[in-house]
Amino acid sequence: MSEVRVAAVDCGTNSIRLLIADLIDGRLVEVDRRMTIVRLGQGVDATGAFAPEALERVFKAADSFADVVRAAGVSRMRFVATSAARDVSNRDEFFAGIRSRFGVDPEIISGRSEAELSFRGATASLDLPAPYLVADIGGGSTELVLGDANGVLAAESLDIGSVRLTERHVTTDPTSEAELAAITRDVEALLGTTTVPLTRARALIAVAGTATTVAAVALNLPEYDRTAVHHAHLLGAELRTATTWLTTSTRAQRAAVPSIHPGRLDVIGAGAVILQRLFDRMTVDEVTISEQDILDGVALTLA
Repeated sequence: MSEVRVAAVDCGTNSIRLLIADLIDGRLVEVDRRMTIVRLGQGVDATGAFAPEALERVFKAADSFADVVRAAGVSRMRFVATSAARDVSNRDEFFAGIRSRFGVDPEIISGRSEAELSFRGATASLDLPAPYLVADIGGGSTELVLGDANGVLAAESLDIGSVRLTERHVTTDPTSEAELAAITRDVEALLGTTTVPLTRARALIAVAGTATTVAAVALNLPEYDRTAVHHAHLLGAELRTATTWLTTSTRAQRAAVPSIHPGRLDVIGAGAVILQRLFDRMTVDEVTISEQDILDGVALTLA
């Protein structure tokens, strides 16, 4: 039997997340999983650079994660950074801060690589009709991957994400009809250009914080419950009801729902629109939610 303890860190536009797992004969056994909202992509769409306060938040979270990694006795590690870090002017500062804390360089992965890693992580323990589409809705981008048991058939990264669209269009509370229409136009414009054949998919799997939060709201959970959310199946009507509420409620109303992480209160509406509009373009009856995603995919590459 082959066993090794690994760590994967994914730093995205809105959150930084850590997975520590034992890889036993190529299979992941989770040891620790945690997430901190850092909003690294704050203002990046407008300025092209990481804000000093955003880097401060990331480094504070990284200090905490590094302590956990050291205490766990990890022998292999990867740190990947996605949409927000691809084109910023001050990414050297980000690199140096991460290297000093973990002893590894962050890898700025391409949209295609991000999509493939999300697909691998999300489908590792699912039995659904193929081909299936994995949608990873992040803060700065959305990855779409069509594939089956043999691997990826088509993949693309689209520059639509919950943080990017919120910062671009939303200034009122609650979101105005005009702002919601602008978000929807942006989403439809990019979904309309994707090279991934959406209608070929026989199942839709949605991963990452937007999808899991929408599911928690749709399921009326009294608090966030990872077990209840993982592999939940939302029918079209349930998804639409949750999306409508998330896009028309006030921030205070959302804050009163314990299953919504405080760091997602401002951006979850835009993220829900992406998921809803994607679902509407497909010929499926439900969306399956997975708590396993790019983190699990990254960890699996360390086998």
